[in-house]
Amino acid sequence: EVIVDRLVVKPEITSRLSDSIETASKLSNGIILVNIVGGEDVMFSQKYSCPDHGVSIEDLSPRMFSFNNPFGACPKCTGLGVFLKIDENKIIPDMSKSVRQGGIKGSGWAMEGSSIAAMYFEALAEKYNFSLDAPLSELSPEIIKILLYGTGDETLTIHRKSVYGSGSYEQKFEGIINNLERRYKDTSSNWIKEEIQTYMSEIHCDECNGDRLSKESLAVTVGGINIADFCKKSVVSALEFLDTIEFTEKEKIISAEIIKEIRERLNFLQRVGLGYLTLSRSAGTLSGGESQRIRLATQIGSSLMGVLYILDEPSIGLHQRDNEKLLSTLKRLRDLGNTVIVVEHDEDTMYAADCIIDVGPGAGVHGGEIVCVGDVDEIKACEKSITGQYLSHKRVIPVPEKRREGNGKFIEILGAAENNLKNVNVKIPLGKLVCVTGVSGSGKSTLINEILYKTLARDLNKAKIIPGKNKGIKGIENLDKVIDINQSPIGRTPRSNPATYTGVFTDIRALFATTQDAKMKGFSQSRFSFNVKGGRCEACQGDGIIKIEMHFLSDVYVPCEVCKGKRYNRETLEVKYKGKSINDVLEMTAEEGMEFFANIPRIYRKLKTLCEVGLGYIKIGQPATTLSGGEAQRVKLATELAKRPTGKTVYILDEPTTGLHIADVHRLIDVLQQLVDTGNTVVVIEHNLDLIKTADHIIDLGPEGGDMGGTVIAEGTPEEVAKNKNSFTGQYLKPFLNMN
Repeated sequence: EVIVDRLVVKPEITSRLSDSIETASKLSNGIILVNIVGGEDVMFSQKYSCPDHGVSIEDLSPRMFSFNNPFGACPKCTGLGVFLKIDENKIIPDMSKSVRQGGIKGSGWAMEGSSIAAMYFEALAEKYNFSLDAPLSELSPEIIKILLYGTGDETLTIHRKSVYGSGSYEQKFEGIINNLERRYKDTSSNWIKEEIQTYMSEIHCDECNGDRLSKESLAVTVGGINIADFCKKSVVSALEFLDTIEFTEKEKIISAEIIKEIRERLNFLQRVGLGYLTLSRSAGTLSGGESQRIRLATQIGSSLMGVLYILDEPSIGLHQRDNEKLLSTLKRLRDLGNTVIVVEHDEDTMYAADCIIDVGPGAGVHGGEIVCVGDVDEIKACEKSITGQYLSHKRVIPVPEKRREGNGKFIEILGAAENNLKNVNVKIPLGKLVCVTGVSGSGKSTLINEILYKTLARDLNKAKIIPGKNKGIKGIENLDKVIDINQSPIGRTPRSNPATYTGVFTDIRALFATTQDAKMKGFSQSRFSFNVKGGRCEACQGDGIIKIEMHFLSDVYVPCEVCKGKRYNRETLEVKYKGKSINDVLEMTAEEGMEFFANIPRIYRKLKTLCEVGLGYIKIGQPATTLSGGEAQRVKLATELAKRPTGKTVYILDEPTTGLHIADVHRLIDVLQQLVDTGNTVVVIEHNLDLIKTADHIIDLGPEGGDMGGTVIAEGTPEEVAKNKNSFTGQYLKPFLNMN
């Protein structure tokens, strides 16, 4: 301790006391001890600290509340909030199986595929006296723990059997989970890491409990909650919290401008129909439409004028009720003095537009023309416009005269409680077209994709995935497989195309191998593949294009100078069928190919299904990377249509009408009805009322999105749901069913 001054308390000491305190605080880094003669010592500090617990924090600054900044991030998880750890449920996915039946999984630990694993399991069974043929559910928790986490300091007697001889040796057993975690940490092989990752799950950091911030940052509260708790609220809940928070007069002056700014930004999100989103929602879990509307909300806040805004289908994933909010937002942008161009198929958007530019008349090679320009009435009056024909009701998607009865069997989801689902039970009738509806964020995708699909994929397709929280699913024995027909690409390289995905390319290559030219040259079927050496152009290795890496810019693709983009070498291209080379066939549209191969049933049937789903305009060999999400989805549908139906398949589609014109929606509905007509079950998550009205059964979730959703509001035929006053979907569905 350093004595800085001695003072007698009297009125004229103010200046000297101030100087002494300043000197003392500099010497002691802000801590001052005042010794009162005849009294107790009093300690003062310039820091935010607690004298009882010895804890101090630095001056509060915005960076302390960001998990992207080292000053605010949790030191253990560096602001990620989660760790990847080996999941016990993925190592033992089915407790009803024995070790010998493959009840234990893990990279290198499946007994049927590894003699080393078998040696360890046999040694463990011998030492701890349990049977490898007994179901894992009958083994004691201690045995399960030893299998997963090892024997500690105890050793096993391993009996080695190999072609090089037999023998025994003593060795400790580290446990499957410890073994996988060690190998994951030590390996430099990406392949091994990816393999082990399939047995891992994200777990919350135990330091911050998944809140991603340091303890000091989380200790700061406003209105009784910290910043992590505030960010866990939905936009609507956050606005309600701001309305109910009570400040002192001094706090009101400090916070007025900040609260105003936060409230405005939250209001922007609510206006574009995103009131159900939580503020901490990960960007990777947002749909394309949600991401686009968040960017739109940002633009509204900027209040710019004279700007041209271009939006590509902002109504994706939006319920009709929220669509009205979006349209009023777009009109507000226009009224500020901006121009808004929207690429859209939604009828409400067309009616709200000041001018419509209709492109067509068909798709692909049949399109590319400006069919009509004008307001909605002018589009309706244009005979050439397919859009106009649907808007004027000259063409309509009919309501089925009779709803299917189904096969009398059900899949029943019990106690669904993942995300915002409120422990719901849902019965899905089999042999019907089932639509799952509800406002955005009501829990549709969680129920179908996270719980139903993942459970069926795990149990029927043997997929390594963990379903969302539920108490079980009944009726799986009535099914043989589940197929998720989504809008993900059919391939990530130009080598993938509709021909390779549907399998028609195999038939085409086999046909070319039977021609006289091919037999004379000794060419087999593999000669006509651009994926193997022999027939392909080696300059571009069968890609037809060459990638030029631009380092700091995007890569540039140019046609191969040797084959001119034809993918094959000269000798292969000399082989002709009906005067056409293999490249000429790949350049044909599906419609042209159907006509060309009319006498070859195997090829004709597969190309016909492509045309039936509305893809007659795409080229047979069109690179997968150039197909839109909707086109990729319809290629998958065509592939399924071409297969022989089993009548026990469940097809799951999440908003298949995304990116589809009304005429394409009409075609899509016909295709889905075909799949159901063969006895299969189709489950569709959808907002499009034209598709919903054709369903046999509707499951409507709600009533709102986020925390206010997650319950079943209505079930039954479209007519029954339309009569339910609590269902927003039902209210908007009424006009489509011609109900008063």
